Amino acid sequence: MLKRFLKDERAQGMTEYVLVVFLIALLAFVAVQLFGGKVKNAFNKAGTKLDQATK
Repeated sequence: MLKRFLKDERAQGMTEYVLVVFLIALLAFVAVQLFGGKVKNAFNKAGTKLDQATK
């Protein structure tokens, strides 16, 4: 029974999938931390210019 359990590779695919999803989530988090402020400022500037143009 132990040999069969050790040779069973069905869980390996799920583990790899979880690791890939975790790495993607980690990269997304880091990207938001690095570029979030810059994107926010760009949207605020664009909104301000649009607001001034409509007055």
